[in-house]
Amino acid sequence: MATLIEDYALIGDMQTAALVARDGSVDWLCLPRFDSPAVFAGLLGGGEHGCWRLAPAAVGAGAAARRRYRGDSLVLETEWDTPEGTVRVLDLMPPRQDAAPVLVRIVEGVRGRVTMRSALRPRFGYGRVVPWVRRVDQDGTGTPRRTVAVAGPDSLWLDTDAETYGGDLTTCTDFTVAPGQRVALTLSWQPSHRPAPPRPDAARLLAGTERFWAEWTSRCRYTGPWRQAVTRSLITLKALTYAPTGGIVAAPTTSLPEEIGGVRNWDYRYTWLRDAAMTLGALLRTGYREEAREWREWLLRAVAGDAQNLQIMYGVAGERELAESELPWLPGYEGSRPVRIGNGAAAQLQLDVYGEVVDALWLARTARLAPGPEAGDDGTHILQMKLMNHLESHWRDPDEGIWEVRGPRRHFTHSKVMAWVAADRTVRRLTALGSSAPVLARWRALRDEIHQEVCAKGYDADRNTFTRSYGSRELDASLLLIPQVGFLPPGDPRVAGTVEAVRRELCEDGFVRRYPLADGPDRGGGASGDGLPGGEGVFLACSFWLAHDLALIGRRAEGRRLFERLLELRNDVGLLAEEWDTRRGRLVGNFPQAFSHVPLIDAALRLGGDGA
Repeated sequence: MATLIEDYALIGDMQTAALVARDGSVDWLCLPRFDSPAVFAGLLGGGEHGCWRLAPAAVGAGAAARRRYRGDSLVLETEWDTPEGTVRVLDLMPPRQDAAPVLVRIVEGVRGRVTMRSALRPRFGYGRVVPWVRRVDQDGTGTPRRTVAVAGPDSLWLDTDAETYGGDLTTCTDFTVAPGQRVALTLSWQPSHRPAPPRPDAARLLAGTERFWAEWTSRCRYTGPWRQAVTRSLITLKALTYAPTGGIVAAPTTSLPEEIGGVRNWDYRYTWLRDAAMTLGALLRTGYREEAREWREWLLRAVAGDAQNLQIMYGVAGERELAESELPWLPGYEGSRPVRIGNGAAAQLQLDVYGEVVDALWLARTARLAPGPEAGDDGTHILQMKLMNHLESHWRDPDEGIWEVRGPRRHFTHSKVMAWVAADRTVRRLTALGSSAPVLARWRALRDEIHQEVCAKGYDADRNTFTRSYGSRELDASLLLIPQVGFLPPGDPRVAGTVEAVRRELCEDGFVRRYPLADGPDRGGGASGDGLPGGEGVFLACSFWLAHDLALIGRRAEGRRLFERLLELRNDVGLLAEEWDTRRGRLVGNFPQAFSHVPLIDAALRLGGDGA
């Protein structure tokens, strides 16, 4: 049986990340980047597709008794109680500069004498390629002390003081630890044509990793009642940041299903402008100005030279080509196929991203972020003007909307609201600069025109609610953002009406679905409202938006109750996937998901009285 999504914990080095299961198996790791081919792809298949299990050797040793992160860090501590005694494993990936990526696993004896077994089974190319594995002597003693696995351009180097042996295409290590004893195993990646990487010093890397996270989390300004949840979410967002460029991936995984056994399986190892723009706001509001500045610089590089063809997502270094393909040799998580890499939605038209990006640039300006080498004194201003010039001519176009529907384009209400946001923030910027240019009056008039059209065509007066798209009776959870972006004040009766309509028509067990999926006359696009068959779970980001809105409209106690329920959906180490399956009572979708943790932070700030 596959490991539950919530039974995984995240470790990472701000360039890639690994998922570690409760049974001590690393089942997902892409090297050297988030979007590189996986060397452990057991998450989307089985052990034969790559994994590294480190656990007590006793027959029947399964899930650990306890696990936690050590303090406010990404150092995972897992403990097993066995008939022989108690043993602890520390898993980490130290932040790297120019060094090789390293996965460090340290076994500590706690009580008794426990025999451990390491079973390393790398499979390059997303589980397809069995590497050539050999032991090498590099210290002149004649004793093989390193194990190297090579396939094409990649090599993995296993270092440990314990003896290794091979069997069944697996490199194994057996050893026993007593109280106070430590045995370290490290796995380093290196291009196969390069010399062997230096042997890692596990103790030094552990100490340095703990120092890094202690210093980073000490900068958090949030001191409200949900400090632990907010800090863990911030750590997760930092872990999903590609340090060399400042790009932020939506999740470190691909093809974890939105419905178990279904086809809604997407690759999230890229930087969505929408997600990243919202992340910038959360970082700024909690004191992380440097990370916000780095994302702004990433944005300027990614969009440079082609602002009129803004993509909804890019690679972590700003790559535009993210061609979608399928991996037929992988059976998928719990049989959820196809497994996909790349993401065809990159070519979609989603007008709302213009609003999100312009809003992020406005927020960065009001926060007085220092200009970086890409921004210069006027780089962000020039970009904003280019984006607004393009949007002025195209805001009336139908698009695929925030949820990346794969059916016909529509006039989505949220897309038009975000076009208003772009115009509003641009008018504010020009006004703050003291501009008297004719374009200011033109864009002020455009802002008013968009607002009037949305209120006329995107609002159902009979039901007192905004609707998913012009002329539709459907609702959409993105309408919950109307008061949060300032399109209407929270006290406007149309806001309360929309909140109530969403609770009435989109909620399941108190949590929010993105939009209706059942057949209906105005679904447009096939078997559901997005052109895809099957269903999905309730969407956690939307549920946090509802809690946020309840606080905005003066129903703080209701919002707080919903927020507390949502916190209970986090796994034991504080992580959230994209969605929650109410029937099965489990997390679904890619994991951990930045788009779930950002609105958690925003809702905590609003409900705690710190604003958002």
